[in-house]
Amino acid sequence: MNRPLKRTSLYDRHVAAGGKIVPFAGFEMPVQYQTGIIAEHTAVRETAGLFDVSHMGEFIVRGPQALDLVQYITVNDASKIEIGQAQYSAMCLESGGIIDDLLIYRFSDRFMLVVNAANRAKDLEWIQQRADTFDVELEDASEATALIALQGPAAREILQPLTNPDVDSIEYYRFSEGEVANVPAVVSGTGYTGEDGFELYTAAEDAPQVWDALLLAGSPQGLVPAGLGARDSLRLEMGYSLYGNDLDENHTTLESGLGWITKLDNGDFVGRDALAAQKENGVARRLVGMRVEGRAFPRPGYPILSNGEAVGRITSGTISPSLGEGIALGYVPSEMAKVDTVLQVDVRGRPAEVHVQRPPFYTNSSIRR
Repeated sequence: MNRPLKRTSLYDRHVAAGGKIVPFAGFEMPVQYQTGIIAEHTAVRETAGLFDVSHMGEFIVRGPQALDLVQYITVNDASKIEIGQAQYSAMCLESGGIIDDLLIYRFSDRFMLVVNAANRAKDLEWIQQRADTFDVELEDASEATALIALQGPAAREILQPLTNPDVDSIEYYRFSEGEVANVPAVVSGTGYTGEDGFELYTAAEDAPQVWDALLLAGSPQGLVPAGLGARDSLRLEMGYSLYGNDLDENHTTLESGLGWITKLDNGDFVGRDALAAQKENGVARRLVGMRVEGRAFPRPGYPILSNGEAVGRITSGTISPSLGEGIALGYVPSEMAKVDTVLQVDVRGRPAEVHVQRPPFYTNSSIRR
């Protein structure tokens, strides 16, 4: 029996704005608005776009052993996170396969784990099972929390008059607690587009007020609401992986290009032994970026070929709105993962030449690191 789809507290705003509503990760979400995906994508690259990301999950970890638990269930070094800082990480099975990728926020008295929408229930159950042996309190704050992403070169200019933290003081992967549009908010210098911008965490009931205030303040600069379609094309231009497409339980962090967040010398964590063994023995396959010659559309699931033989499959692919050419991610044998390796993609029976390229594909972003 299918569960009824959920709605975020901004659902009515999406409908009123002409959003095309589709099922996504158990929610009714806008894939695009009347302006269309390409116009929304371009707005984020050139001015700014506003995304409802309230379907994401937020778990709060408190208690004397909160850091110990976070350190044990994630592959990055959580002890290095300063108060007011966020960290990108992943949770793995004992096999090293990825349960989810996530953001970890460190507050003075707690940690907040932000997980992918489709994995909320799975992640919570998995964390709860491991939290039983730690002196912690674990709270699922997902339903009570809204998340709005303001992204683009004009994001700082738009947000500053509406917030009491000085937005220029919020650096990349840092955050501040304050107010936005006169309601309490966490203002985070993070995003999934490659552009400068902020992710704003508020109480779910306050999100419409924040959404309306941002659109009103940003309309002179060209701010537009943007849907899941533009979010996907923007992240793919940067080579950012999407769980369920590019990341899953069948691939490890070392195979998925996340070796940089996998700290094997950082004591015990779930999956460490398998990841250490894989690093010692060598990684057989790797997630790579690919640029397509011509106008072929590299759709997810299309076979990747070498000399006519299938060696992998596309996990994410699109025609880049910014570049006007096909770009993709996919897994190939490690010996074929070197930059400039020439492969093919089987596009409905026709091979299209692709070149392995290290992401990002789009290199003119406004992001401040």
